[in-house]
Amino acid sequence: MPEEQHMLSKAASRFGTPQILFGLAVGSLVIFVAVPVLLIFVNALWVDGGLNVVDLVNVLSEPDTYQALLNSLILASGVTVTGTLVGTFFAWLVTRTNLPYKGTMKLLFLVPFMLPSFIGALAWKMLLSPRAGYINRFFMDQLGFDSPIFDIYSYLGIIAVETMYLFPFVFIQVSGALERMDPTLEEAARISGADLFTITRKITIPLVLPSILSGSLLIMLYSMAHFGTVAVLGSEAGIYNIPTLIYERIHQSGGSFAAIRTGTVLSTVLVITAALIIWLQNRVLARGRYQIIAGKSFRPAELKLRGLRIPLLCLCIAYIGFTIVLPTVTIFMVGGLNTYGLPFTLENMTLNNYRHILFEWDLTRDAIWNSVSLGLASALITMFAGVIISYVIVKMKVRGKGLLEFLGMLPFSVPGSVIALGVILAWSGRFGVNIYNTVWIILVAYIARYMAFSLKANSAALEQVHDSLVEAARASGATLWQALRDIVIPLVRPGMVAAFFLIFLPALRELTVSVLLYGPTSRTIGVAIYTLNEDGETVYSAAMAGIALIIIVTAEVVVKRFFKVSQ
Repeated sequence: MPEEQHMLSKAASRFGTPQILFGLAVGSLVIFVAVPVLLIFVNALWVDGGLNVVDLVNVLSEPDTYQALLNSLILASGVTVTGTLVGTFFAWLVTRTNLPYKGTMKLLFLVPFMLPSFIGALAWKMLLSPRAGYINRFFMDQLGFDSPIFDIYSYLGIIAVETMYLFPFVFIQVSGALERMDPTLEEAARISGADLFTITRKITIPLVLPSILSGSLLIMLYSMAHFGTVAVLGSEAGIYNIPTLIYERIHQSGGSFAAIRTGTVLSTVLVITAALIIWLQNRVLARGRYQIIAGKSFRPAELKLRGLRIPLLCLCIAYIGFTIVLPTVTIFMVGGLNTYGLPFTLENMTLNNYRHILFEWDLTRDAIWNSVSLGLASALITMFAGVIISYVIVKMKVRGKGLLEFLGMLPFSVPGSVIALGVILAWSGRFGVNIYNTVWIILVAYIARYMAFSLKANSAALEQVHDSLVEAARASGATLWQALRDIVIPLVRPGMVAAFFLIFLPALRELTVSVLLYGPTSRTIGVAIYTLNEDGETVYSAAMAGIALIIIVTAEVVVKRFFKVSQ
């Protein structure tokens, strides 16, 4: 009898609270992340229980597939080059020169990072479409030009618009590296008689090159997976990338199994490309671990711009005005027109479009409600799940926790279109649960998509909590749950708050995942804007976009104030 009790107590110790936490963490990531991603490859390669390479080769050898892949590479390469040049130049300008108001300029250069790029694409479509764009019409009607000055429906147009919204990836990383860099090497070169160009070429750029390349590869990764900008500007000229081709195949077929299978094959191309980019980024970071932060607190010597101070300040203001202010004003102005194409005069302006969308049209009101509720629900669920999973990864000594970290970060490296297709395969009745065409399937996709954000924020916060605090609580008789509730969670609350808003804000403006998952009653803000534009309802799509910008900016302001209070 005592031996049996000993055996039972030993078994119970094997399945105590740590094991339960580990099991919950593994189970949630397998269900929400691993199964959908795995089903993409299974559906692409296996048919009726056997390997089917013929269909795979047929899809990959289609001219449309080849052209979409080529377009993806052309657009991503162009955006990467231009975004890197723009981001690096402005980062250098606001960190290493005596540019006036450079603190304000630095904040303004981050604004595009917060705005949905597909809304910017919609604005530039209204400004620079060949026949109806307001800028093109002004030059042709008022200044006598025979043809449009710029066709936004082109590779160059798409690259230009995506650059406006993706260059902050490089700007953030390079400006941070330049601010932390030990300036003594540059000062020594200057004392030795080297000029600015030589110092920049031989010292500054090599030291911050890992940050430049890391930001560049992030731009390429995001550009390869972008849906909205290419969908808005490329369809008129027949320019498709892989995500827009997946959408077209599934949308035109009404979501048929054959189209979904074709989409999974195309998704494998995106996954392989994303994996290659991430591998390159890791290689760059591994080789580029230069010691650029010194022990002494030096501030880099500022380059005196002299007579260029005001011209370069004007250049910064013009860039911000051209890329942020102009398209934003255009969205609100077009949203207030009686009919798209009319001049911007008082007799042609009205607030009826905004009133109709907010108070009269069920479609758009439901879209706003869906986006806000989905953003809040996914942020709350993912925030708490992320705390548990992060605690297992950071604080617990259990086997296999490296697998948790891999699964949690997997969706961050997988394009949104792939996540959406995987969720369709997993939650459309295959395992007895069918939530396709409902708001719930979008919620599941958001949880999978943004889990990495929660893990990053919560893991960073948990790293700062010393193990002795929990050990002292356990020694005083508290259970692990009590220690988590009374000690750990209050200490990591800033990380939890950060995780919440890191998820809520992107979910509020999300399009790439939602556009493949929405049903008749589950449109989101991004989907409503996109479908209105596709249906030719330009003024309504602009009005909806204007309301979306107000919601997003208001959320950003509330987030920053709330986060400061919580700190």
